[in-house]
Amino acid sequence: MSKLIRKISIGSDYKNEAMHYSVGQEVYGGHRICDILHKEGEGSYMIYIKKNNEVLPWKKFNSNMAISIEYNLEY
Repeated sequence: MSKLIRKISIGSDYKNEAMHYSVGQEVYGGHRICDILHKEGEGSYMIYIKKNNEVLPWKKFNSNMAISIEYNLEY
């Protein structure tokens, strides 16, 4: 189930001002986004990054923000 979200966009103006995060995107000094998970009990989304086989939590967004989700269609 963790691979269902491919991209998350944060911000009310999707085209001009939103921040976009995609699985596989390089971020933060050579790390790559490896998972974007929805924590249903918390109503939040977590972005995890990976470098040298080490996975770290990187960003957390709550559902009070304007969020757009793009799902992976290859599951």
